[in-house]
Amino acid sequence: MTPEEQLYAIVEQGLCIGCGLCQAVAGKDTIEVVKTTTGVERPIVVGELDQATVDQIYDTCPGVRVEGLPEALIEEDTKVDNVWGPWRRIVKAWAADPDIRHQGSTGGVMSALGTYLLKSKQVGFVLHVKASTTNPTFGEPHISFTEADIMEGAGSRYGPTPPLLDIKSVLDRGQPFAFFAKPCDVAGLRNYARHDPRVDKLVKFTVAMVCGGYGAPSTTEGFLDHIGMKMDELTAFRYRGFGCPGPTRAEAGEKVEEAHYLDYWGEDESMWGLPFRCKVCPDGIGEACDLAVSDTWIGGSPNRIDSETDLGENGVIARTKAGEDLLATAEKSGFLTIERDITPDHMSIYQPHQMRKKYAAWARHQGLREAGQLAPVTSRLRIEELSSELFDGTNDAQRRGTVERVKIGKASESAPEKVV
Repeated sequence: MTPEEQLYAIVEQGLCIGCGLCQAVAGKDTIEVVKTTTGVERPIVVGELDQATVDQIYDTCPGVRVEGLPEALIEEDTKVDNVWGPWRRIVKAWAADPDIRHQGSTGGVMSALGTYLLKSKQVGFVLHVKASTTNPTFGEPHISFTEADIMEGAGSRYGPTPPLLDIKSVLDRGQPFAFFAKPCDVAGLRNYARHDPRVDKLVKFTVAMVCGGYGAPSTTEGFLDHIGMKMDELTAFRYRGFGCPGPTRAEAGEKVEEAHYLDYWGEDESMWGLPFRCKVCPDGIGEACDLAVSDTWIGGSPNRIDSETDLGENGVIARTKAGEDLLATAEKSGFLTIERDITPDHMSIYQPHQMRKKYAAWARHQGLREAGQLAPVTSRLRIEELSSELFDGTNDAQRRGTVERVKIGKASESAPEKVV
């Protein structure tokens, strides 16, 4: 294959997550990540792509390479759970400021931590995401210097979002910063650190939400049809926040429609409209992060009755000494309220879908390879070890199911074509 064909193989075989890192690696004059006719953001080759560049993309792209926490960050007294990975402390917590808790997703912990890091001057800024100014259901990279900036990005973004699009220019600032994103985005940044030593020097904290996946365009379009609105008329769109989980809210000028979070995602996991890459994800729990922050709904989903009065709580996993210290100092400084310490077993109760997907990942990747497809290269995630705990029939079913999905086209995308 040519370098261009190799790049597009990641997209066409359903493994691109749209993080934007390939544009940062190659330069915008060679690769541009744009909205395509598939409704998501994908790389388009616009210049001369050479083999060395595509090799670096394959080495850094979190769609095809996912690694756990770097060994240098795993201290001798760090515990390691087969499912939940390295951990030093796990707590239930929420933002101490009631407004941040209400506006942020679930308990507002990530917004509170971002605010604390800025006010304590431990970082110069926070790189995270906010709603796109051009496509309201999308997200875009956002650099925050103040609490007001942080709150612009409060609430989850389930639409296509490329947080690493401009990572080189972010590093060019030469200031220490924190990176808040999805687990796969943090994995990409860790990968990129092998090629740019400034990452390890300047990125002082990495924080990720425990991620069940992002919404495929058809999910959002179906929701908008349900509430009687159209994508091209939107002026604002909020997936959740202002409650736990808070309403999904669409605006078109003066017209406003709100619905329950479950009306967007569906009543249970079987209804989630996810891209294929999310279904074979080996790490939705943020194993490469200092801190991973999760929802704490028993069974993994809210119910319509309790969510009317739920003030919101997060599960927070501190994986590194830096993450553990950040938890403690944020609480001591009055930015976090920590209710109690919990265990990996509690996390499996709150996030059973993450546990199931972790156990299934190895077999699903074997199915991809059997079907002649690319599969994520992984390390320090224990997925082969977890698969050995399952009955052979369970692994076979997962493997064969993946092969079948490839055969019927559910593991592929059309070649990326820019929306004109």
